[in-house]
Amino acid sequence: MSEVSLVYPADDRAVITIERPATLNSLDVATLRALREVAGEVAERSTTKVVVLRGRGRAFSSGVDLSLLDGGAGVDPRLVPELGRTMVETLDSIPAVTVAVLRGAVVGGGLVLAAACDLRVAAEDTYFSIPEVDLGLPVGWGGVPRMVREIGPALTKELIMTCRPFTAREARDAGFVNRVVPAQDLDATVDELVSTLCAKPRYALLAVKQSVAEAAEEMLAGRGRTGEADMLAEAARDAGGRRAAADYMARYRRARGSE
Repeated sequence: MSEVSLVYPADDRAVITIERPATLNSLDVATLRALREVAGEVAERSTTKVVVLRGRGRAFSSGVDLSLLDGGAGVDPRLVPELGRTMVETLDSIPAVTVAVLRGAVVGGGLVLAAACDLRVAAEDTYFSIPEVDLGLPVGWGGVPRMVREIGPALTKELIMTCRPFTAREARDAGFVNRVVPAQDLDATVDELVSTLCAKPRYALLAVKQSVAEAAEEMLAGRGRTGEADMLAEAARDAGGRRAAADYMARYRRARGSE
């Protein structure tokens, strides 16, 4: 499973790493499946207190691999929303505290992946964006209710509608990120946080996680399996959306050609 690695540094912790640094850890079909599989494996362990989720290299995740949208991967694009949704829900259901380690790009589906974690620690050079509207697409994988839960409806609408990038400090000030630290201190900060959490009783940690989840349940209720699928189908038929996607992909191909 080369796209994703899973290690257990100790009996009470696990580390999941996205292993696609050459593409800034973009999420293709194999990676989505691998993430879902390892998250399911971790969920079966009764001793794990903390799960760390990170990306190899200089980015957390640049989101869905755009080759899936460019028609060059030979994959039915309708497969991606379902895979992404089930992957995020499997991660969300792990009975342990999940900590996202953020650096570099946290974009689109990568941001939804981070939002599914309980805690988020970011390097100062982390940048976030949600480019789906520029692609003529709705935000999937339950991303909208998760963002509303974390940062509120007004800012969620602004960031998704404008597609503007935002910084780690803005993410922290909005309540999306717990801590922002210099890049060279990121690993040490996460290690300290994980050690602090692992020193706590597992039952108490999970009770807090469950209580907070229940408090947010009304906001996440009906997060739109059918609604998201319907919106995606409608977006595929929208002429303006198709033009926006074509313009975005043309810019993407030009940028790749200039690398």
